[in-house]
Amino acid sequence: MKFTATSLAGSYVIELEPYSDERGWFARSYCEREFTQIGHVKPWVQLNHSTSYKKATLRGMHYQLPPFSEIKLVRCIAGAVYDVIVDLRKDSATFLQWFGVELSAKNKRMIYIPEGFAHGFQCITDNCELIYHHTEFYTPNAEGGIRYNDPLININWPLPAGVISERDASHTYLTAEFKGI
Repeated sequence: MKFTATSLAGSYVIELEPYSDERGWFARSYCEREFTQIGHVKPWVQLNHSTSYKKATLRGMHYQLPPFSEIKLVRCIAGAVYDVIVDLRKDSATFLQWFGVELSAKNKRMIYIPEGFAHGFQCITDNCELIYHHTEFYTPNAEGGIRYNDPLININWPLPAGVISERDASHTYLTAEFKGI
């Protein structure tokens, strides 16, 4: 695996390094030894799989509040998405900045998302599937969200928003008084 630090401290784009032959390809998507080199020491406690049917579908921006903050490792295994993270860490030099990257079945990239980040994605093809590893269990009463189109963050999504859940569309906008998590 190749780890490339993003502009937001503690987050990485990870590229698989597949071994290919006449049968197909094989690659590791997790190795404890390699992940400890970027400071990852928490165990993965939950693995989720999502499917989105329509191009332009938008999911996010989700996070969990302390003490249930989580690290996520996200990989697209079908289709292609524009994956976005937002730094919500109150003491971070990149507070309220965002980073986006294309994840697809073809490019085999993953994104490593530290605690204190909001996460979301937009499908840039039909029939997208993502696998998410989490270091914390889903805790509904610790769930937070921000609007995908919050003007304070100003994410540059590749497409106009298509299908979006009522919950995601009703997240509140951040204000200048937002102090982070």
